[in-house]
Amino acid sequence: MNGDRTWPGRPYPLGALFDGEGTNFAVYARHADAVELCLFDPADPSRELRRLRLGARTGHVWHAYLPGLAAGTPYGYRAHGPYEPEAGHRYNPAKLLVDPYARELTGQADLRGPVFGYRRGAPDEDLTPDPEDSAPWVPRAVVVGNHYDWEGDRPLRTPLHRSVLYELHVRGFTMRHPEVPPELRGTYAGLASPPALEHLARLGVTAVELLPVHAFVDDAFLLQRGLRNYWGYSTLAYLAPEPRYAARRGPGEQVNEFRGMVKALHRAGLEVILDVVYNHTCEGNHLGPTLSLKGLDNRTYYRLAGESPRYYADYTGTGNSLDVTQPQTLALVMDSLRYWVTEMHVDGFRFDLAVTLARDPETFDEASRFLAAVHQDPVLRQVKLVAEPWDVGPDGYKVGAFPVIWSEWNGKYRDVARRFWKGDEDQQAEMGYRLTGSADLYEPAGRKIYASVNFVTAHDGFTLRDLVSYDRKHNEANGEENRDGTDENHSWNCGAEGETDDPAVLALRDRQQRNLMATLLVSQGVPMIAAGDEMGKTQHGNNNAYCHDDELSWLDWDLDERRRALLAFTRRMIRLRLSQPVLQRRGFFRGAQLWDSSVKDLAWFRPDGTEMNEADWAEPFARSVAFLLGGDAIAGPDEQGERIVGDTLLVLLNAHHEPVRYVLPAVEWGRRWLVLEDTCTEPDGRHGPVEARGAVQVEARSLVILARPAEV
Repeated sequence: MNGDRTWPGRPYPLGALFDGEGTNFAVYARHADAVELCLFDPADPSRELRRLRLGARTGHVWHAYLPGLAAGTPYGYRAHGPYEPEAGHRYNPAKLLVDPYARELTGQADLRGPVFGYRRGAPDEDLTPDPEDSAPWVPRAVVVGNHYDWEGDRPLRTPLHRSVLYELHVRGFTMRHPEVPPELRGTYAGLASPPALEHLARLGVTAVELLPVHAFVDDAFLLQRGLRNYWGYSTLAYLAPEPRYAARRGPGEQVNEFRGMVKALHRAGLEVILDVVYNHTCEGNHLGPTLSLKGLDNRTYYRLAGESPRYYADYTGTGNSLDVTQPQTLALVMDSLRYWVTEMHVDGFRFDLAVTLARDPETFDEASRFLAAVHQDPVLRQVKLVAEPWDVGPDGYKVGAFPVIWSEWNGKYRDVARRFWKGDEDQQAEMGYRLTGSADLYEPAGRKIYASVNFVTAHDGFTLRDLVSYDRKHNEANGEENRDGTDENHSWNCGAEGETDDPAVLALRDRQQRNLMATLLVSQGVPMIAAGDEMGKTQHGNNNAYCHDDELSWLDWDLDERRRALLAFTRRMIRLRLSQPVLQRRGFFRGAQLWDSSVKDLAWFRPDGTEMNEADWAEPFARSVAFLLGGDAIAGPDEQGERIVGDTLLVLLNAHHEPVRYVLPAVEWGRRWLVLEDTCTEPDGRHGPVEARGAVQVEARSLVILARPAEV
């Protein structure tokens, strides 16, 4: 740094920008009286070297330029202003604050320290400011240079209708992988290592959806129990990668290690989608810590409780909600999203509790400021946008309500798939909608089949193996007396709760896992698989393992014969999906012949081989259904405008506890059928060819896929 000189600098861009000769600092703090920049020793970030007031203010942005200040310098802010919680102001210069635009952090926040803006234990709760310095317990932002050789990396742009998503945790995916070098396990570099890439490539998925990688904070109550915030839904900095997932911790190395991971995944043909948490932060409610936004401009960044701005509007169940109706808060979210696309090369986002972002001001609005901003953005409208279409606020379940450029996690699909294979009554009609892309939810608004992201399991809830092994959650290890986690799992233990040696129960569980996986991969829409489900991951009945950064959550790569068989089955099913045009449709079905097709694009059949009628759909006890997808009746052309023709598929589902004899349709639907998969047999036990009006025995609780090869 060139002495103690400072220049006024510029108010934009926000954050710390190193230009090769010095660093410009800019931070938004509308209601502050003054903002101090604290600079720390790169060799010892606990040692403060210099503190200076940002002398220039443009609008509500405080800024300064420091000639000679190099990349790698740790820094933080202290904001002076009114401490008036009852008016919504929580300024306290004793609290070191993380730059909302920090590109990298060093250290971890420790909420067991004096990081709270108020004096804890005081009779007036949060109304008395706390004078103790929080710096030893707060991470530092780091000035980062922006040089990186992408070596020609470009977006893959895999169409959604050809995508298979794979939700994984960066740390948990490789922590137990025996072939990943120990020093790389649990890191970005570990996910980019050859053994990890090999598994993903052989599995056949097209994109990884990473659980939160924005820098986050461990809750104090978890640390006191010896647990951690494993999932990461407690964001501190929206532009910084989580430090604990980096194998290399030097200045700038976290950012470049993340970039290297993205580059390696792209080279392996895999897109990278981030699970992002813009609906709330780690700062909690009025009794939460002061780490960043709360201390810089509480009234701007958070939704406050109307006439009582001491308190927070909470649509998220975490204590606070970001207020994206405020221009600066919306700008922070949009700047973060563009940064991850343009500077980090990610391919899309899954938005946690996205309904909160679209509340304008209090109720969901498909023309909300946030949704409008995304829609018009020339960068973001080109990437994959997936909403979790619910939150915990009033009228918060909005599956099917997002605008046309969005896809959604389809919770209705998850629930009916579970209920159907569990054997519940009156599921047939609902299952029909979900298998064929949920036209009832998405078609009226002009959306396509790929608006529906279908899933049976995700990080939140039972794993696939536990779904068929437990009737009840078993979350005792979380330390909350099994009160946490949902009770509505629609699960079935197949006759024994938890682990068992009963061969009949184990065989049924294996078949049920194959049924659910096969159903997911023959359904229209975008399938999403939770990491580990393809090889029988168990959490021993814990359906809320958010706090377990341990072997309960990490993937187990030591596979027995049953788990290897499930992995092989999943690989085959993904290959089947990606090879069959009828499973990659973009438009909804018409139930009619298209072009000069030999059959309708979609038809439903009873077990006797006749087409279903309206009365059949209303039969409450029906648990067996078949559907045909016409391979020469695909409405849309390919990218070159040519007609798409593939195999015609016939899928037979039997969720009944007894075998069902299916008679194949009449000859006009297909003269000869080949059995591609049967969830009740191994590949070498498949049936031979079956003629029209011939019979296929579909065993109890099993699924059969047949094909009539395309005539080219």
